[in-house]
Amino acid sequence: PSVIEYNARFGDPETQVVLPRIADDLLALLWRAARGELAGAALREKPEYAVCVVVAAKGYPDAFAKGDPIVLPSDLPAGVAILHAGTARNAAGELVTNGGRVLGVTALAPTLQAAADRSYGVCEAIRCASKYYRRDIGAKQLRRGP
Repeated sequence: PSVIEYNARFGDPETQVVLPRIADDLLALLWRAARGELAGAALREKPEYAVCVVVAAKGYPDAFAKGDPIVLPSDLPAGVAILHAGTARNAAGELVTNGGRVLGVTALAPTLQAAADRSYGVCEAIRCASKYYRRDIGAKQLRRGP
């Protein structure tokens, strides 16, 4: 027996590295797709590399902390976005953990190494007692070389 997964939606966290690299107007492409007018359409990609590191709450995917305050860096490097997933605001208005996968830190850069460095630099700067993230994202491809 084989298991095949079909998605009719954008995957998470895959989308965090795909969408920033699309050079075309995504809404226009989706509209054309919905109307059956994609014949001849081409999808142009930006030349940059993208890396997304998911910041999870310690214990994920099993029991994980909720309600731990999160302090995000005030300045982000160019080409970096922090995307919220398992976050919420507590009664005091503080940003807190509220799920296993808390944030996605996505970086675009001219090289894979630069994108990974930017993403990991921001992950380090995020303050949260229960933060956890893998430190090997992109490592296999970096070992292979360009």
